[in-house]
Amino acid sequence: MNMQLLNDILTCYGPSGSEGRVADVIARALEGHVDSLTTDVMGNLIAVKKGKEGGRKIMFSAHMDHIALAVIDADENGFLRVCAVGGVHAQGMTHHHVAFGNGVRGVIGADQDVKGALTVADLYVDIGAESREEALSMVALGDMCVVMPQVTKLGENRLAAPAMDDRIACFVLLEAMLALGQTDNEIVAVFSVQEEVGLRGATTAAYAVHPDMGIAIDVTGVGDVPKAKTKLAVALGKGAAVKIMDRSLICTPSVVAMLETLATEKNIPMQREVLPFGGTDAGAIQRTRGGVPAGAISIPCRYIHSGAETVDLRDVQACIDLTLACMEHSA
Repeated sequence: MNMQLLNDILTCYGPSGSEGRVADVIARALEGHVDSLTTDVMGNLIAVKKGKEGGRKIMFSAHMDHIALAVIDADENGFLRVCAVGGVHAQGMTHHHVAFGNGVRGVIGADQDVKGALTVADLYVDIGAESREEALSMVALGDMCVVMPQVTKLGENRLAAPAMDDRIACFVLLEAMLALGQTDNEIVAVFSVQEEVGLRGATTAAYAVHPDMGIAIDVTGVGDVPKAKTKLAVALGKGAAVKIMDRSLICTPSVVAMLETLATEKNIPMQREVLPFGGTDAGAIQRTRGGVPAGAISIPCRYIHSGAETVDLRDVQACIDLTLACMEHSA
């Protein structure tokens, strides 16, 4: 496992719609290892390894973007007012350090007179400006900030970072592509954009690719923290999660069965995932054109959509192994 490459991917600035820096890191790693490498109109990075004539075309998708806050105005004292880009949980954002794409740094505060639960409309970003004019000379309306990128090791096997969703899946897909040799299948690896705001990149990519099967790689929630409100069976350290369903799709039974069989045959640690919320690129792939058999390989993750999304590297390796096995599998 290339930890320097993982760190580079996790620490890139790349909110929804501004994923170019992430794509550059991935593209440099893939150069010379794939038959073609292109970027489409949406910004999806699409890498292809050709297979044998008569083989299947399999699309894998992992999204590069993560949640952010976008500037909508500044007040007379220079505090930025913001809106959500993706599923931002306001309560968990307060007092975080944030970074803008142009290098400006800030911290998030919240209005003091809020009654009830905080909303994003109650948040502001303090970038050190003392007037509206100064603030808008430092950042423009529409500029996005993300929680300050950093990677923290927890114990022997776990890492926390604000962009695990979904950069850890980009790393899984990248590692599998780098390990892939000759295969019967044509493998199309899509590093997609704008998943957090509606699966937008995968929607257009899947239409263009027109695959015989689609697999999303993404994080999934866990139920292994104290007094978890949602009783999920997935836990850190128990292997790759094979998705059965989430709110974006019910996975194609034959795809689920294939992934479970491969995990068993290859001795890859595996757990079943039923997610009663959320969605992945698999939902977009499944609904493209006349429909595509689709499923998902998920990396268990704690504290999703926070500044401390946490994964277990043993699960990450299991997901790499299962992704590679799926690429190599001949139906």
